[in-house]
Order: sequence, then C-alpha cells, then structure tokens
Amino acid sequence: MSEPMLQVQDLRCAYDGVPVIFGVSLEVNRGEIVAIVGANGAGKSTTMRTIAGLMHPVGGSVRFLGADVSRVPANQMIRRGISYVPEGRRLFAKLSVRENLELGAFAEKDRASVAERLEEVFSLFPVLKARSAQIAETMSGGEQQMCAIARGLMSRPQLLMLDELSLGLMPSLVEKVLEAVAEINRRGVTVLLVEQMVQEALEIAHRGYVIQTGRMVQSGSAKDLLDSEEVRKAYMGM
Repeated sequence: MSEPMLQVQDLRCAYDGVPVIFGVSLEVNRGEIVAIVGANGAGKSTTMRTIAGLMHPVGGSVRFLGADVSRVPANQMIRRGISYVPEGRRLFAKLSVRENLELGAFAEKDRASVAERLEEVFSLFPVLKARSAQIAETMSGGEQQMCAIARGLMSRPQLLMLDELSLGLMPSLVEKVLEAVAEINRRGVTVLLVEQMVQEALEIAHRGYVIQTGRMVQSGSAKDLLDSEEVRKAYMGM
C-alpha cells in the first residue's frame, strides 16, 4: 500500500502555552474524502489550522506527500498542494467574485492557465459565473461559501481542506454545498473536511475521525461511524 498523502502523528498544539490538542493522529489517502467530526470547541479547527501551516505544533508531526511540513508556513503550503478554506469564508468582501477567485490562483503567473481554472470552477458552480462581476459581500451566505470553495480550488490543490462549511447556512444549502464537495472529489481532488453536522459530513465521506476535547476518540469507515451507537447518541441526537 502506498503511503498516505497526509499523515498527522501525535499532534500537540497550544494557545499561549495552554494545551488544546493532545496527541491527535490521522491519515488521508489520495482520492479520499475524510471527515473530522465533533462538537463545537473540540479542536477540529485548531487541527486544520496546524495542518495548513497557520500555527505550528508544540509536538508531533505533519507529513504531506512524504515530506515533513510541520514548520512550513501557510503561503508555502499552497505551493506544495494544500488549499485551506477557513471557517467563516473569509472572502475579500469589497472585491468582485471574479477578483476573489483570481486571488486564489496568486501563484500562477500564466493568464491562460488562470482563465482555464476559472472555467473549471464555473462548471462546478454555475451561479458564480452568472455573478462573477458581483461584489462578494452582496451575495447570500450559500453563494459566498461556494465562492470560498471555488477560490480554494483555484490553486489546483492536491488536498482541499474545508473547515465548517455548514456554519450559518440553511439545511437545504448545506446539502447543496456538500454535494459540490462530493463532485470535487469525483474530479480527482482529495478532501479533508471538518464539520459539526456529523451525519451530513459522514454521508459524503469515505472515512472519519471523531475528536473530543482535543483527542481522537473514534475512527473508522464513514459507514461504521454512522452506524455507531456512541456517535449517533452524542452527535445526531438519536
């Protein structure tokens, strides 16, 4: 078996010296959708931010495509093939949809290639093509989320990391956004997804990890986790 695309081992993180992640380990294989699920404040976003290079661990390691990237800053992670779509979308509110998308391809100097990438994301999210001249902050929450995902895809990542996509979205839109994620994966992009809507995330994922107060407490195939009594009780209110 080839080695995992992403390998996180015994990751430990702290804010101002206060430990928040206690030895988290996970793997993502090429071509998978892997979901990290758990309650709010469990440490999901901290884990993602650390993998993305926005903060450095106090212990453990992050390996991507065989290389140790534990200390690589976020802007270089993008060049290495990891794209991170943070919680809360973080679009440039006063710029147009198109300008936001083009900023996602900042490392690509070839205009023809940028235009090609735009067409790729427009084929995934036709609404963005229709609204390409619109100012980002005037779009609905769902459209902004699509724009944030599309911007993440503009760097042509090998691994797309998505943090709390459902935040602030109506349930019908959550379904639509997650369907788009499944389609992105079918087009060959590996996905690591953090989500507090546990059932919805596991329904599109291949495998999942359950995180609780900074520790991984369960992992397995998405189906096994969906069938797990503990998971159903704790996160799905069943």
